[in-house]
Amino acid sequence: MAQGIKAFRRLQMGAEGTPGSAVAATSYWRGTGTIQDNLTEVFPEEDIGILPGTDRTYIPKHEALLTLDPTVATFEQIGYIFQMGIEGTTSTTDANGYKWDYDFPIASTDYMVSTDIRTYTWEGGDNAGVEEFAYGHVRSFTLSGNVGEGLMMSAEVVGRQVSTSEFTGDLIIPTVTEILFSKGSLYIDDCASSDSVGTSQVSNEFLSMDLSVNTGWIPVYTGDGQTYFSFIKQAMPEVILQITFEHNTNSIAEKAAFRAQTARQIRVNFDGATGNQLILDMAGKWDNFEKIGEQDGNDIVTGTFRARYNSIAALFFETEVHCVTLTALP
Repeated sequence: MAQGIKAFRRLQMGAEGTPGSAVAATSYWRGTGTIQDNLTEVFPEEDIGILPGTDRTYIPKHEALLTLDPTVATFEQIGYIFQMGIEGTTSTTDANGYKWDYDFPIASTDYMVSTDIRTYTWEGGDNAGVEEFAYGHVRSFTLSGNVGEGLMMSAEVVGRQVSTSEFTGDLIIPTVTEILFSKGSLYIDDCASSDSVGTSQVSNEFLSMDLSVNTGWIPVYTGDGQTYFSFIKQAMPEVILQITFEHNTNSIAEKAAFRAQTARQIRVNFDGATGNQLILDMAGKWDNFEKIGEQDGNDIVTGTFRARYNSIAALFFETEVHCVTLTALP
């Protein structure tokens, strides 16, 4: 009898041609996480004269959840989260390699359906047993980091029904390149035009960030002959960015913009080796600023920015991933 060992755990995934139609895995996820079976089991109440009740049960609903634990983000794999949560897209080429663009829909004319993101089949387990689920899509994800550390990524992947399986074999472990927080740059500008984001760098005061994204994708259950969800649809997404600054004239100016309810554009740019780049662009307004804090005797201040669509900037939330190598992304 095989005894499960953590060192033998694996997470593998493959892009589905049709949402919900399981496929073989094509790559490893270079991080950690385990699959949770969120099926609903009901013990019905009944008056049959048995004091402790009987073991009669039924299952009216199936759902899978994979929590991808925080792990250092990489240029090669962060796109999986964006593919499953923002937009399913293919790469284009640029001078240094490959580029992927991910945009949330804005108006009803570009509203997305389930085929506009890329759903994945996930396999997870260890040497003792393997489980899998199809129709994997990202409900929420976070990107966070501090100076002197890596940029960390995590996500919640929701899928249909968990079943026992076997690992797809003979996969090559992908080479990845870590995204370092200290290689990041912060830009904040007025919403002056559609091409003004990323104009004014805020130098020497970007200390940490915590980006939280609820993608808006929700499973829809219907009476359609199955106990798992029939399809997914996108409700209102929510993007919240928390930034910790040096307390100086620049952060004081942003507090003034908060009090004046002035719309702002923010770009966070992370560079890597030649050709590797992650760009996060958003428009919106400051939601609040905390009171002055302290870090190693240094005064700091933390602001929370709520991304919302701005018509002058023609921007809500967009991201670009540039990578010198073509990954397993479709």
